Amino acid sequence: MLNKTDAVNQTKIPPLGVRGLGLSLVTGGGGGIGSEICRALARAGYQVVVNYQNNEQKAQATLDSLEGDDHALFKASITDGESLGAMADFVKEKYGRLDILVNNAGITKPVPHADLDALDDEWFDKIMQTNVRGTFATVRAFKSLLLLGNQPVVINISSIAGRTGVGSNVAYCASKAAVDSMTRSLGRALAPQIRVVSLSPGWVMGEYAANFPADYIQEQINKTPLNRLAEAQDVAKAVVAIAQNFTFSTGCIFPVDGGREL
Repeated sequence: MLNKTDAVNQTKIPPLGVRGLGLSLVTGGGGGIGSEICRALARAGYQVVVNYQNNEQKAQATLDSLEGDDHALFKASITDGESLGAMADFVKEKYGRLDILVNNAGITKPVPHADLDALDDEWFDKIMQTNVRGTFATVRAFKSLLLLGNQPVVINISSIAGRTGVGSNVAYCASKAAVDSMTRSLGRALAPQIRVVSLSPGWVMGEYAANFPADYIQEQINKTPLNRLAEAQDVAKAVVAIAQNFTFSTGCIFPVDGGREL
């Protein structure tokens, strides 16, 4: 039985194209994790807007690899309000709604935690502006379109570093802790219409992990109870599961870390 809010929401959900399951937007969609998330959503039947900021070639390759039709590519910086506004206008004009927003875009660089001087103000601010402010600004830009969606959900790609304080640098760990806190705040603030969750991977095999020596990666595997590191596909499958199956969850953090904290 529908309550009044559900009934109102159902009447204002515009139809989509031939696939019809829903519309998803993935920031940083051309990267290693982002591209797998895009492909998993397309396989599940969603139309996908692949957002990118710099690498058009990778983003286009991601778009070309997607199953189904009527996907789209859009260049926008999540740290620039005008750019985000243009992307929201594009989505509104082309699709009329948004069902899944995946805040995947983020930056970091390896800096030893004890080397405080190496993590200068410029990089600290850059990490916070992208990982934290950019995530919030994207939710703000797409709130009105999410309110038109079908069981809309925001999935913030966080990191186990936000809980453990162990990661590529101090600012990165702090930024992911902030994302998790923001997820809780927004989960409360945007309920009941929009769900907001964090998806928190541990180490993920891919472009970033490739920068480290094999013996260091093996050490991380040995510290993981499930005896392997995550693949980008593990994160992507979790995104789809959260969107489709965990429809009574909000303001929470989903770990995809192989039990690393154990």
